[in-house]
Amino acid sequence: GLGFNIVGGTDQQYVPNDSSIYVSRIKKDGPAYLDGRLREGDKILAVNGKELKDLRHKDAVELFRNAGHDVSLKIQHRLQTQNGPVGHRGDDGDSGGLRLAAILVPGLALAAAAVWILLRHRQRM
Repeated sequence: GLGFNIVGGTDQQYVPNDSSIYVSRIKKDGPAYLDGRLREGDKILAVNGKELKDLRHKDAVELFRNAGHDVSLKIQHRLQTQNGPVGHRGDDGDSGGLRLAAILVPGLALAAAAVWILLRHRQRM
């Protein structure tokens, strides 16, 4: 297979009032995972030039099964939910998680040290 699962279709809407086909899961070490461009939650608009409009789920699955070895997908990436103002996610795929960890980890370490000092001080009293 192509290394991912899909959800959606006219008979199994994944998003209310939207019969589009979405990537539900990318299988680790499969072709889609190794390629790296497809993400869970992406909407698949077309396979090898054939639009995926108004298809039942099983018909979309058949289309993928018969897509051949070289497959071209037209996709729409899902919107990333974020805190704060809406921004553009960089091409490098950085969502800001590392910057957040750089703030949280030292902060948690300081809090743990403060609790340890407080407990040591109380023991001496």
